[in-house]
Amino acid sequence: MGFVFGMMGLSCWKVLAVFSYSFAVFSWVEIVKAGPAVLEGSLLIDGVGAIGSIDDDFVCATLDWWPPEKCDYGTCSWDHASLLNLDLSNKILLNAITAFSPLKIRLGGTLQDKVTYEAEDGQQPCLSFKKDTSQMFGFTPGCLPMIRWDQLNAFFKKTGAKIIFGLNALTGRKIQSDGSAAGAWDYSNAESLIRYTVKKNYSIFAWELGNELSGSGVGTRVSAGQYASDTISLHNTVLDIYKDIEPKPLIISPGGFFDAAWFEELVDKATSSIDVVTHHIYNLGPGVDEHLIEKILDPNVLNNVVNTFRDLQNILKSSKTKAVAWVGESGGAYNSGRNLVSNAFVYSFWYLDQLGMASTYNTKTYCRQSLIGGNYGLLSTTFVPNPDYYSALLWHRLMGKHVLSASFSGSKNLRTYAHCAKPSKGVVLLLINIDGNTTVQAQVTFNSHRHSIHSHHQRHRKGSHKSRATATQLPRNYREGITREEYHLTAKDGNLHSQTVLLNGKELNVNDFGEIPALEPIHVKATDQVTMAPFSIAFVHFSSTILPACG
Repeated sequence: MGFVFGMMGLSCWKVLAVFSYSFAVFSWVEIVKAGPAVLEGSLLIDGVGAIGSIDDDFVCATLDWWPPEKCDYGTCSWDHASLLNLDLSNKILLNAITAFSPLKIRLGGTLQDKVTYEAEDGQQPCLSFKKDTSQMFGFTPGCLPMIRWDQLNAFFKKTGAKIIFGLNALTGRKIQSDGSAAGAWDYSNAESLIRYTVKKNYSIFAWELGNELSGSGVGTRVSAGQYASDTISLHNTVLDIYKDIEPKPLIISPGGFFDAAWFEELVDKATSSIDVVTHHIYNLGPGVDEHLIEKILDPNVLNNVVNTFRDLQNILKSSKTKAVAWVGESGGAYNSGRNLVSNAFVYSFWYLDQLGMASTYNTKTYCRQSLIGGNYGLLSTTFVPNPDYYSALLWHRLMGKHVLSASFSGSKNLRTYAHCAKPSKGVVLLLINIDGNTTVQAQVTFNSHRHSIHSHHQRHRKGSHKSRATATQLPRNYREGITREEYHLTAKDGNLHSQTVLLNGKELNVNDFGEIPALEPIHVKATDQVTMAPFSIAFVHFSSTILPACG
Protein backbone atom coordinates (compact mmCIF):
# COMPACT_ATOMS: atom_id res chain seq x y z
CA MET A 1 0.00 0.00 0.00
CA GLY A 2 2.88 2.29 -0.94
CA PHE A 3 0.81 5.25 -2.09
CA VAL A 4 -1.20 5.10 1.17
CA PHE A 5 2.03 5.25 3.14
CA GLY A 6 2.88 8.51 1.47
CA MET A 7 -0.51 10.04 2.18
CA MET A 8 -0.90 9.03 5.79
CA GLY A 9 2.55 9.46 7.19
CA LEU A 10 4.64 7.10 9.27
CA SER A 11 2.77 7.50 12.56
CA CYS A 12 -0.62 6.61 11.06
CA TRP A 13 0.92 3.64 9.30
CA LYS A 14 2.27 2.29 12.59
CA VAL A 15 -1.19 2.52 14.12
CA LEU A 16 -2.71 0.63 11.22
CA ALA A 17 -0.03 -2.03 11.39
CA VAL A 18 -1.30 -3.34 14.71
CA PHE A 19 -4.59 -4.35 13.16
CA SER A 20 -5.09 -7.59 11.26
CA TYR A 21 -4.64 -7.78 7.52
CA SER A 22 -8.36 -8.47 7.07
CA PHE A 23 -9.22 -5.19 8.79
CA ALA A 24 -6.69 -3.37 6.67
CA VAL A 25 -8.09 -4.61 3.38
CA PHE A 26 -11.69 -4.02 4.45
CA SER A 27 -10.62 -0.48 5.27
CA TRP A 28 -9.12 0.05 1.83
CA VAL A 29 -11.84 2.38 0.63
CA GLU A 30 -11.77 4.48 3.78
CA ILE A 31 -8.00 4.89 3.57
CA VAL A 32 -8.16 5.98 -0.06
CA LYS A 33 -10.78 8.59 0.81
CA ALA A 34 -8.11 10.40 2.83
CA GLY A 35 -6.57 11.62 -0.44
CA PRO A 36 -6.56 15.38 -1.08
CA ALA A 37 -8.38 15.45 -4.46
CA VAL A 38 -11.59 13.50 -5.03
CA LEU A 39 -13.65 13.30 -8.21
CA GLU A 40 -17.12 11.78 -8.19
CA GLY A 41 -18.89 10.44 -11.25
CA SER A 42 -21.40 7.94 -12.55
CA LEU A 43 -20.33 4.69 -14.17
CA LEU A 44 -22.96 3.14 -16.45
CA ILE A 45 -22.90 -0.52 -17.48
CA ASP A 46 -25.26 -1.43 -20.31
CA GLY A 47 -26.30 -5.01 -19.71
CA VAL A 48 -29.00 -5.23 -22.37
CA GLY A 49 -26.79 -6.97 -24.91
CA ALA A 50 -23.14 -7.83 -25.46
CA ILE A 51 -21.17 -5.57 -27.80
CA GLY A 52 -18.55 -8.22 -28.49
CA SER A 53 -17.15 -11.57 -27.41
CA ILE A 54 -13.71 -13.03 -26.73
CA ASP A 55 -12.24 -16.49 -26.35
CA ASP A 56 -12.26 -18.04 -22.88
CA ASP A 57 -8.49 -18.18 -23.24
CA PHE A 58 -8.21 -14.63 -24.55
CA VAL A 59 -4.84 -13.96 -22.89
CA CYS A 60 -1.90 -15.18 -24.96
CA ALA A 61 1.86 -14.65 -24.69
CA THR A 62 4.75 -15.18 -27.08
CA LEU A 63 8.04 -17.03 -26.96
CA ASP A 64 10.64 -15.72 -29.39
CA TRP A 65 13.76 -16.91 -31.21
CA TRP A 66 16.10 -14.04 -30.26
CA PRO A 67 19.50 -15.28 -29.02
CA PRO A 68 21.42 -13.56 -26.18
CA GLU A 69 23.30 -11.43 -28.73
CA LYS A 70 20.10 -9.56 -29.62
CA CYS A 71 20.71 -5.98 -28.44
CA ASP A 72 18.82 -2.71 -28.81
CA TYR A 73 20.24 0.75 -28.18
CA GLY A 74 23.32 -0.82 -26.60
CA THR A 75 21.32 -3.01 -24.17
CA CYS A 76 21.10 -6.81 -24.50
CA SER A 77 17.90 -7.81 -22.70
CA TRP A 78 17.08 -11.31 -24.00
CA ASP A 79 19.56 -13.49 -22.10
CA HIS A 80 18.49 -17.17 -22.39
CA ALA A 81 14.84 -16.53 -23.27
CA SER A 82 14.99 -18.04 -26.76
CA LEU A 83 12.96 -21.07 -27.77
CA LEU A 84 16.35 -22.68 -28.40
CA ASN A 85 17.89 -22.09 -24.95
CA LEU A 86 15.11 -21.36 -22.45
CA ASP A 87 15.48 -23.32 -19.19
CA LEU A 88 12.44 -25.58 -19.33
CA SER A 89 13.17 -27.03 -15.89
CA ASN A 90 12.53 -23.77 -14.06
CA LYS A 91 9.69 -24.20 -11.54
CA ILE A 92 8.50 -20.61 -11.72
CA LEU A 93 8.17 -20.84 -15.50
CA LEU A 94 6.17 -24.04 -15.21
CA ASN A 95 3.92 -22.63 -12.47
CA ALA A 96 3.48 -19.28 -14.21
CA ILE A 97 2.10 -20.94 -17.35
CA THR A 98 0.09 -23.59 -15.51
CA ALA A 99 -1.67 -20.90 -13.44
CA PHE A 100 -3.67 -19.92 -16.52
CA SER A 101 -5.00 -23.40 -17.30
CA PRO A 102 -4.66 -22.80 -20.21
CA LEU A 103 -2.38 -20.10 -21.59
CA LYS A 104 -2.14 -19.68 -25.34
CA ILE A 105 1.52 -19.38 -26.35
CA ARG A 106 2.59 -18.17 -29.77
CA LEU A 107 6.02 -19.38 -30.90
CA GLY A 108 7.45 -16.85 -33.30
CA GLY A 109 8.87 -13.41 -33.91
CA THR A 110 11.24 -11.56 -36.20
CA LEU A 111 13.67 -14.46 -36.77
CA GLN A 112 10.76 -16.83 -37.46
CA ASP A 113 11.22 -16.30 -41.21
CA LYS A 114 14.88 -17.32 -40.94
CA VAL A 115 14.26 -20.64 -39.14
CA THR A 116 14.59 -24.01 -40.81
CA TYR A 117 13.47 -27.27 -39.23
CA GLU A 118 15.84 -30.19 -38.90
CA ALA A 119 14.98 -33.13 -41.14
CA GLU A 120 14.49 -36.50 -39.47
CA ASP A 121 17.39 -38.04 -41.37
CA GLY A 122 19.71 -35.42 -39.87
CA GLN A 123 21.83 -35.28 -43.05
CA GLN A 124 21.87 -31.49 -43.20
CA PRO A 125 23.63 -29.56 -40.41
CA CYS A 126 21.28 -27.80 -37.99
CA LEU A 127 23.09 -24.58 -37.13
CA SER A 128 22.26 -21.91 -34.56
CA PHE A 129 21.70 -18.23 -35.28
CA LYS A 130 24.91 -16.22 -35.51
CA LYS A 131 25.18 -12.44 -35.27
CA ASP A 132 25.92 -10.93 -38.67
CA THR A 133 25.03 -7.28 -39.18
CA SER A 134 25.23 -7.66 -42.97
CA GLN A 135 22.18 -9.93 -42.98
CA MET A 136 18.49 -9.11 -42.61
CA PHE A 137 17.63 -8.63 -38.93
CA GLY A 138 21.34 -8.88 -38.05
CA PHE A 139 21.56 -12.67 -37.84
CA THR A 140 22.30 -15.64 -40.06
CA PRO A 141 19.56 -18.25 -40.55
CA GLY A 142 19.08 -20.69 -37.67
CA CYS A 143 17.66 -24.16 -37.24
CA LEU A 144 15.26 -25.89 -34.86
CA PRO A 145 16.68 -29.31 -33.87
CA MET A 146 14.04 -31.98 -33.49
CA ILE A 147 15.42 -32.94 -30.08
CA ARG A 148 14.65 -29.38 -28.94
CA TRP A 149 11.19 -29.59 -30.50
CA ASP A 150 10.66 -32.78 -28.48
CA GLN A 151 11.75 -31.01 -25.28
CA LEU A 152 9.49 -28.04 -25.92
CA ASN A 153 6.46 -30.22 -26.55
CA ALA A 154 7.08 -32.26 -23.41
CA PHE A 155 7.18 -29.01 -21.46
CA PHE A 156 4.05 -27.62 -23.10
CA LYS A 157 2.17 -30.82 -22.31
CA LYS A 158 3.05 -30.40 -18.61
CA THR A 159 1.73 -26.84 -18.57
CA GLY A 160 -1.44 -27.50 -20.55
CA ALA A 161 -0.61 -24.57 -22.84
CA LYS A 162 -2.23 -24.14 -26.25
CA ILE A 163 0.52 -23.72 -28.83
CA ILE A 164 0.47 -21.53 -31.93
CA PHE A 165 3.52 -22.18 -34.11
CA GLY A 166 4.69 -19.46 -36.50
CA LEU A 167 6.11 -20.97 -39.70
CA ASN A 168 8.86 -19.52 -41.88
CA ALA A 169 7.03 -17.89 -44.81
CA LEU A 170 10.12 -16.77 -46.76
CA THR A 171 11.42 -20.17 -47.88
CA GLY A 172 11.49 -20.35 -51.67
CA ARG A 173 11.24 -16.62 -52.23
CA LYS A 174 13.84 -14.20 -53.58
CA ILE A 175 14.37 -10.69 -52.23
CA GLN A 176 14.03 -8.17 -55.08
CA SER A 177 15.88 -4.89 -55.56
CA ASP A 178 12.83 -2.99 -54.27
CA GLY A 179 12.92 -4.95 -51.01
CA SER A 180 9.95 -7.19 -51.77
CA ALA A 181 10.04 -10.98 -51.61
CA ALA A 182 8.89 -12.60 -54.86
CA GLY A 183 7.83 -16.13 -55.67
CA ALA A 184 5.60 -18.75 -54.08
CA TRP A 185 6.20 -20.13 -50.63
CA ASP A 186 8.14 -23.40 -50.60
CA TYR A 187 6.29 -25.31 -47.89
CA SER A 188 8.30 -28.55 -48.07
CA ASN A 189 10.32 -27.90 -44.91
CA ALA A 190 7.21 -26.72 -43.03
CA GLU A 191 5.38 -29.83 -44.19
CA SER A 192 8.22 -31.96 -42.82
CA LEU A 193 7.87 -30.30 -39.40
CA ILE A 194 4.07 -30.68 -39.38
CA ARG A 195 4.29 -34.38 -40.33
CA TYR A 196 6.88 -35.00 -37.61
CA THR A 197 4.65 -33.18 -35.10
CA VAL A 198 1.64 -35.33 -35.97
CA LYS A 199 3.68 -38.54 -35.94
CA LYS A 200 4.83 -37.66 -32.40
CA ASN A 201 1.25 -36.90 -31.39
CA TYR A 202 2.15 -33.37 -30.30
CA SER A 203 -0.80 -31.04 -29.83
CA ILE A 204 -0.65 -27.82 -31.86
CA PHE A 205 -3.59 -25.45 -31.53
CA ALA A 206 -2.75 -23.44 -34.66
CA TRP A 207 -0.21 -23.03 -37.44
CA GLU A 208 0.54 -19.43 -38.39
CA LEU A 209 2.18 -18.34 -41.64
CA GLY A 210 4.92 -15.73 -41.49
CA ASN A 211 5.85 -12.72 -39.38
CA GLU A 212 5.41 -9.05 -40.36
CA LEU A 213 5.47 -9.50 -44.14
CA SER A 214 2.14 -7.70 -44.73
CA GLY A 215 1.74 -4.22 -46.18
CA SER A 216 5.13 -2.49 -46.37
CA GLY A 217 6.60 -5.28 -44.22
CA VAL A 218 9.50 -5.30 -41.79
CA GLY A 219 12.74 -6.32 -43.50
CA THR A 220 10.83 -7.46 -46.58
CA ARG A 221 7.25 -7.85 -47.78
CA VAL A 222 5.02 -10.20 -49.76
CA SER A 223 2.06 -9.16 -51.91
CA ALA A 224 -1.41 -9.86 -50.51
CA GLY A 225 -2.41 -12.00 -53.49
CA GLN A 226 0.64 -14.23 -53.14
CA TYR A 227 0.17 -14.45 -49.39
CA ALA A 228 -3.42 -15.57 -49.89
CA SER A 229 -2.22 -18.29 -52.26
CA ASP A 230 0.39 -19.42 -49.73
CA THR A 231 -2.20 -19.45 -46.93
CA ILE A 232 -4.37 -21.74 -49.08
CA SER A 233 -1.33 -24.01 -49.57
CA LEU A 234 -0.83 -24.19 -45.79
CA HIS A 235 -4.52 -24.93 -45.29
CA ASN A 236 -4.48 -27.76 -47.83
CA THR A 237 -1.27 -29.21 -46.38
CA VAL A 238 -2.71 -29.23 -42.87
CA LEU A 239 -5.97 -30.79 -44.08
CA ASP A 240 -4.01 -33.57 -45.73
CA ILE A 241 -1.72 -34.30 -42.79
CA TYR A 242 -4.54 -34.08 -40.21
CA LYS A 243 -7.14 -35.85 -42.38
CA ASP A 244 -7.87 -38.48 -39.70
CA ILE A 245 -7.41 -36.16 -36.71
CA GLU A 246 -9.94 -33.99 -34.92
CA PRO A 247 -9.98 -31.25 -33.96
CA LYS A 248 -7.76 -29.84 -36.67
CA PRO A 249 -5.41 -26.95 -35.93
CA LEU A 250 -6.46 -23.45 -36.90
CA ILE A 251 -4.85 -21.75 -39.90
CA ILE A 252 -3.61 -18.27 -39.00
CA SER A 253 -2.29 -15.49 -41.23
CA PRO A 254 -0.58 -13.05 -41.78
CA GLY A 255 0.95 -12.08 -38.40
CA GLY A 256 1.84 -8.58 -39.55
CA PHE A 257 1.07 -4.89 -39.16
CA PHE A 258 -2.36 -3.80 -40.29
CA ASP A 259 -2.69 -2.34 -43.77
CA ALA A 260 -6.36 -2.06 -44.70
CA ALA A 261 -6.09 -2.66 -48.47
CA TRP A 262 -3.57 -5.49 -48.05
CA PHE A 263 -5.62 -7.25 -45.34
CA GLU A 264 -8.84 -6.86 -47.31
CA GLU A 265 -7.28 -8.51 -50.36
CA LEU A 266 -5.86 -11.35 -48.26
CA VAL A 267 -9.22 -12.04 -46.62
CA ASP A 268 -11.15 -11.87 -49.90
CA LYS A 269 -8.79 -14.28 -51.67
CA ALA A 270 -8.04 -16.71 -48.82
CA THR A 271 -11.70 -16.74 -47.60
CA SER A 272 -12.41 -20.28 -46.37
CA SER A 273 -8.74 -21.26 -45.97
CA ILE A 274 -8.09 -18.90 -43.07
CA ASP A 275 -9.49 -19.21 -39.56
CA VAL A 276 -7.78 -16.30 -37.82
CA VAL A 277 -6.47 -12.98 -39.13
CA THR A 278 -3.66 -11.72 -36.90
CA HIS A 279 -2.16 -8.27 -36.65
CA HIS A 280 0.63 -6.77 -34.56
CA ILE A 281 0.58 -3.63 -32.39
CA TYR A 282 3.47 -1.47 -31.15
CA ASN A 283 1.61 1.79 -30.75
CA LEU A 284 3.95 3.40 -28.20
CA GLY A 285 6.88 3.75 -30.59
CA PRO A 286 10.51 2.72 -29.98
CA GLY A 287 11.73 1.47 -26.63
CA VAL A 288 14.43 4.14 -26.62
CA ASP A 289 11.78 6.87 -26.30
CA GLU A 290 12.30 8.66 -22.97
CA HIS A 291 8.67 9.80 -22.97
CA LEU A 292 7.02 6.40 -22.85
CA ILE A 293 5.40 7.05 -19.48
CA GLU A 294 3.83 10.28 -20.70
CA LYS A 295 2.43 8.37 -23.67
CA ILE A 296 1.03 5.61 -21.48
CA LEU A 297 -0.75 8.19 -19.31
CA ASP A 298 -2.20 10.08 -22.31
CA PRO A 299 -5.74 8.94 -23.23
CA ASN A 300 -5.24 10.16 -26.81
CA VAL A 301 -2.22 7.90 -27.25
CA LEU A 302 -4.06 4.96 -25.70
CA ASN A 303 -6.85 5.53 -28.23
CA ASN A 304 -4.55 5.70 -31.24
CA VAL A 305 -5.23 2.10 -32.34
CA VAL A 306 -9.03 2.28 -32.20
CA ASN A 307 -9.19 2.73 -35.98
CA THR A 308 -7.11 -0.41 -36.52
CA PHE A 309 -9.45 -2.52 -34.40
CA ARG A 310 -12.52 -1.01 -36.03
CA ASP A 311 -11.25 -1.28 -39.62
CA LEU A 312 -10.22 -4.93 -39.28
CA GLN A 313 -13.56 -5.74 -37.67
CA ASN A 314 -15.36 -4.11 -40.60
CA ILE A 315 -13.26 -5.99 -43.18
CA LEU A 316 -14.15 -9.32 -41.59
CA LYS A 317 -17.83 -8.40 -41.26
CA SER A 318 -18.15 -7.35 -44.88
CA SER A 319 -16.34 -10.38 -46.36
CA LYS A 320 -17.53 -13.95 -46.88
CA THR A 321 -14.91 -15.33 -44.50
CA LYS A 322 -15.66 -16.88 -41.13
CA ALA A 323 -12.23 -15.81 -39.89
CA VAL A 324 -11.91 -13.90 -36.63
CA ALA A 325 -9.42 -11.26 -35.49
CA TRP A 326 -6.54 -11.78 -33.07
CA VAL A 327 -3.75 -9.51 -31.94
CA GLY A 328 -0.93 -11.94 -32.71
CA GLU A 329 1.85 -9.90 -31.11
CA SER A 330 1.89 -6.71 -29.07
CA GLY A 331 4.65 -5.30 -26.92
CA GLY A 332 3.68 -1.64 -26.80
CA ALA A 333 7.17 -0.26 -27.41
CA TYR A 334 9.17 -2.00 -30.14
CA ASN A 335 12.82 -3.08 -30.10
CA SER A 336 12.48 -4.92 -26.78
CA GLY A 337 10.69 -2.21 -24.83
CA ARG A 338 12.34 -0.10 -22.13
CA ASN A 339 13.73 -1.25 -18.81
CA LEU A 340 11.81 -0.04 -15.75
CA VAL A 341 8.91 1.00 -17.96
CA SER A 342 7.68 -1.94 -20.02
CA ASN A 343 8.59 -4.36 -17.21
CA ALA A 344 7.24 -2.09 -14.45
CA PHE A 345 3.87 -1.28 -12.89
CA VAL A 346 3.13 1.63 -15.23
CA TYR A 347 2.88 -0.73 -18.21
CA SER A 348 -0.26 -2.35 -16.84
CA PHE A 349 -2.09 0.89 -17.65
CA TRP A 350 -1.28 0.38 -21.33
CA TYR A 351 -1.58 -3.41 -21.31
CA LEU A 352 -4.94 -3.78 -19.58
CA ASP A 353 -6.34 -0.88 -21.57
CA GLN A 354 -5.31 -2.74 -24.72
CA LEU A 355 -7.02 -5.93 -23.55
CA GLY A 356 -10.18 -3.99 -22.77
CA MET A 357 -10.18 -2.01 -26.00
CA ALA A 358 -9.44 -5.02 -28.21
CA SER A 359 -12.31 -6.92 -26.60
CA THR A 360 -14.85 -4.25 -27.47
CA TYR A 361 -13.99 -4.75 -31.15
CA ASN A 362 -14.55 -8.50 -31.08
CA THR A 363 -10.86 -9.43 -30.98
CA LYS A 364 -10.87 -13.05 -29.81
CA THR A 365 -7.28 -13.43 -28.53
CA TYR A 366 -4.50 -11.01 -27.57
CA CYS A 367 -0.86 -12.21 -27.58
CA ARG A 368 1.58 -10.25 -25.43
CA GLN A 369 5.17 -9.90 -26.53
CA SER A 370 6.57 -11.60 -24.60
CA LEU A 371 6.09 -14.30 -21.98
CA ILE A 372 9.78 -13.96 -21.22
CA GLY A 373 12.55 -11.99 -22.91
CA GLY A 374 13.33 -8.38 -23.72
CA ASN A 375 12.20 -5.63 -21.38
CA TYR A 376 8.52 -6.36 -21.98
CA GLY A 377 8.25 -9.93 -20.70
CA LEU A 378 5.46 -10.95 -18.36
CA LEU A 379 8.32 -12.72 -16.61
CA SER A 380 11.82 -11.31 -16.19
CA THR A 381 14.70 -13.30 -17.65
CA THR A 382 15.30 -14.56 -14.10
CA PHE A 383 11.69 -15.88 -14.21
CA VAL A 384 10.36 -13.45 -11.59
CA PRO A 385 6.86 -12.26 -12.60
CA ASN A 386 6.65 -8.62 -13.58
CA PRO A 387 3.51 -6.60 -12.68
CA ASP A 388 1.86 -7.28 -16.03
CA TYR A 389 1.93 -11.01 -15.30
CA TYR A 390 -0.47 -10.52 -12.41
CA SER A 391 -2.59 -8.12 -14.49
CA ALA A 392 -2.88 -10.79 -17.18
CA LEU A 393 -3.72 -13.51 -14.67
CA LEU A 394 -6.48 -11.45 -13.04
CA TRP A 395 -7.97 -10.68 -16.45
CA HIS A 396 -7.85 -14.36 -17.40
CA ARG A 397 -9.58 -15.48 -14.21
CA LEU A 398 -12.23 -12.76 -14.01
CA MET A 399 -13.20 -11.37 -17.42
CA GLY A 400 -15.73 -13.55 -19.22
CA LYS A 401 -16.51 -14.02 -22.91
CA HIS A 402 -19.29 -11.43 -23.27
CA VAL A 403 -18.22 -7.80 -23.53
CA LEU A 404 -20.47 -5.04 -22.20
CA SER A 405 -20.54 -1.32 -22.84
CA ALA A 406 -19.16 0.77 -19.97
CA SER A 407 -18.90 4.54 -19.69
CA PHE A 408 -17.82 6.94 -16.93
CA SER A 409 -19.18 10.47 -16.80
CA GLY A 410 -16.53 12.07 -14.63
CA SER A 411 -13.15 11.99 -16.39
CA LYS A 412 -11.43 10.62 -19.47
CA ASN A 413 -8.57 9.58 -17.17
CA LEU A 414 -10.65 6.75 -15.74
CA ARG A 415 -10.63 4.02 -18.39
CA THR A 416 -13.59 1.68 -17.99
CA TYR A 417 -14.36 -1.77 -19.38
CA ALA A 418 -16.94 -4.39 -18.41
CA HIS A 419 -17.52 -8.08 -19.12
CA CYS A 420 -19.88 -10.73 -17.90
CA ALA A 421 -18.04 -12.51 -15.12
CA LYS A 422 -15.98 -15.58 -15.92
CA PRO A 423 -16.00 -17.44 -12.59
CA SER A 424 -19.72 -17.11 -11.87
CA LYS A 425 -22.81 -15.13 -12.74
CA GLY A 426 -22.41 -11.41 -12.50
CA VAL A 427 -20.40 -8.59 -13.97
CA VAL A 428 -16.74 -7.62 -13.71
CA LEU A 429 -15.55 -4.06 -14.22
CA LEU A 430 -12.00 -3.15 -15.14
CA LEU A 431 -11.15 0.37 -14.00
CA ILE A 432 -7.85 2.10 -14.81
CA ASN A 433 -7.10 5.44 -13.14
CA ILE A 434 -4.27 7.08 -15.08
CA ASP A 435 -4.56 10.28 -13.05
CA GLY A 436 -1.85 10.55 -10.40
CA ASN A 437 -3.45 13.41 -8.48
CA THR A 438 -7.07 12.36 -8.15
CA THR A 439 -8.99 9.74 -6.24
CA VAL A 440 -12.08 8.75 -8.22
CA GLN A 441 -15.36 7.70 -6.64
CA ALA A 442 -17.68 6.07 -9.13
CA GLN A 443 -21.33 5.24 -8.48
CA VAL A 444 -22.12 2.16 -10.56
CA THR A 445 -25.47 1.88 -12.32
CA PHE A 446 -26.78 -0.78 -14.68
CA ASN A 447 -29.07 -0.82 -17.69
CA SER A 448 -31.00 -4.07 -17.68
CA HIS A 449 -34.10 -3.26 -19.77
CA ARG A 450 -34.23 -4.05 -23.45
CA HIS A 451 -35.54 -0.57 -24.28
CA SER A 452 -32.85 1.18 -22.22
CA ILE A 453 -30.43 3.78 -23.41
CA HIS A 454 -27.17 2.92 -25.09
CA SER A 455 -23.91 4.41 -23.93
CA HIS A 456 -21.89 6.82 -26.03
CA HIS A 457 -19.60 3.92 -26.93
CA GLN A 458 -22.48 1.87 -28.36
CA ARG A 459 -23.93 4.86 -30.22
CA HIS A 460 -20.57 5.31 -31.86
CA ARG A 461 -20.46 1.65 -32.87
CA LYS A 462 -24.07 0.81 -33.71
CA GLY A 463 -25.87 4.03 -34.50
CA SER A 464 -27.76 6.51 -32.39
CA HIS A 465 -30.53 5.34 -30.05
CA LYS A 466 -32.89 7.62 -28.14
CA SER A 467 -33.17 7.20 -24.41
CA ARG A 468 -36.46 5.63 -23.35
CA ALA A 469 -35.47 4.54 -19.84
CA THR A 470 -33.04 5.62 -17.22
CA ALA A 471 -30.36 3.40 -15.73
CA THR A 472 -31.23 1.76 -12.45
CA GLN A 473 -29.05 1.37 -9.40
CA LEU A 474 -28.49 -1.93 -7.66
CA PRO A 475 -31.54 -3.83 -6.37
CA ARG A 476 -32.75 -3.11 -2.86
CA ASN A 477 -31.68 -6.49 -1.54
CA TYR A 478 -28.11 -5.33 -2.04
CA ARG A 479 -28.59 -3.13 0.99
CA GLU A 480 -28.83 -6.18 3.24
CA GLY A 481 -25.21 -7.20 3.54
CA ILE A 482 -24.54 -8.09 -0.10
CA THR A 483 -20.93 -7.42 -1.04
CA ARG A 484 -18.81 -7.29 -4.16
CA GLU A 485 -15.23 -8.40 -4.66
CA GLU A 486 -12.50 -5.89 -5.48
CA TYR A 487 -8.92 -6.40 -6.63
CA HIS A 488 -6.92 -3.15 -6.43
CA LEU A 489 -3.47 -3.01 -8.04
CA THR A 490 -0.98 -0.30 -7.09
CA ALA A 491 2.76 0.21 -7.39
CA LYS A 492 5.04 -0.46 -4.43
CA ASP A 493 5.90 2.82 -2.71
CA GLY A 494 3.77 4.61 -5.30
CA ASN A 495 6.66 4.30 -7.79
CA LEU A 496 5.41 3.76 -11.34
CA HIS A 497 8.82 2.29 -12.23
CA SER A 498 8.44 -0.38 -9.53
CA GLN A 499 8.63 -4.00 -10.62
CA THR A 500 6.67 -5.01 -7.52
CA VAL A 501 2.90 -4.75 -7.57
CA LEU A 502 0.57 -4.61 -4.57
CA LEU A 503 -2.80 -6.34 -4.56
CA ASN A 504 -5.10 -4.63 -2.06
CA GLY A 505 -1.98 -3.32 -0.34
CA LYS A 506 -0.12 -6.63 -0.18
CA GLU A 507 3.01 -7.44 -2.21
CA LEU A 508 2.69 -10.20 -4.78
CA ASN A 509 5.73 -12.47 -4.83
CA VAL A 510 6.41 -16.10 -5.66
CA ASN A 511 7.43 -18.19 -2.66
CA ASP A 512 10.57 -20.28 -2.17
CA PHE A 513 8.94 -23.15 -4.05
CA GLY A 514 8.32 -20.99 -7.11
CA GLU A 515 4.57 -20.95 -6.52
CA ILE A 516 2.42 -18.13 -7.85
CA PRO A 517 0.72 -16.28 -4.96
CA ALA A 518 -3.01 -16.42 -4.40
CA LEU A 519 -4.89 -13.43 -5.79
CA GLU A 520 -7.38 -12.65 -3.03
CA PRO A 521 -10.04 -9.93 -3.22
CA ILE A 522 -11.40 -7.63 -0.57
CA HIS A 523 -15.16 -7.45 0.04
CA VAL A 524 -17.00 -4.14 -0.13
CA LYS A 525 -20.69 -3.36 0.36
CA ALA A 526 -22.20 -3.64 -3.11
CA THR A 527 -24.03 -0.31 -2.95
CA ASP A 528 -20.94 1.70 -2.03
CA GLN A 529 -19.17 3.79 -4.61
CA VAL A 530 -16.12 2.21 -6.20
CA THR A 531 -13.12 4.17 -4.98
CA MET A 532 -10.03 4.33 -7.16
CA ALA A 533 -6.74 5.64 -5.77
CA PRO A 534 -4.52 7.80 -7.99
CA PHE A 535 -2.50 5.68 -10.44
CA SER A 536 -4.36 2.47 -9.66
CA ILE A 537 -6.17 -0.38 -11.38
CA ALA A 538 -9.14 -2.36 -10.09
CA PHE A 539 -11.16 -5.39 -11.10
CA VAL A 540 -14.59 -5.19 -9.45
CA HIS A 541 -16.81 -8.28 -9.42
CA PHE A 542 -20.56 -7.87 -8.81
CA SER A 543 -21.32 -11.55 -8.42
CA SER A 544 -25.02 -11.08 -7.67
CA THR A 545 -25.82 -8.75 -10.55
CA ILE A 546 -27.79 -10.57 -13.25
CA LEU A 547 -28.04 -8.81 -16.62
CA PRO A 548 -29.77 -9.96 -19.83
CA ALA A 549 -26.48 -9.89 -21.76
CA CYS A 550 -24.98 -12.37 -19.32
CA GLY A 551 -27.83 -14.85 -19.37
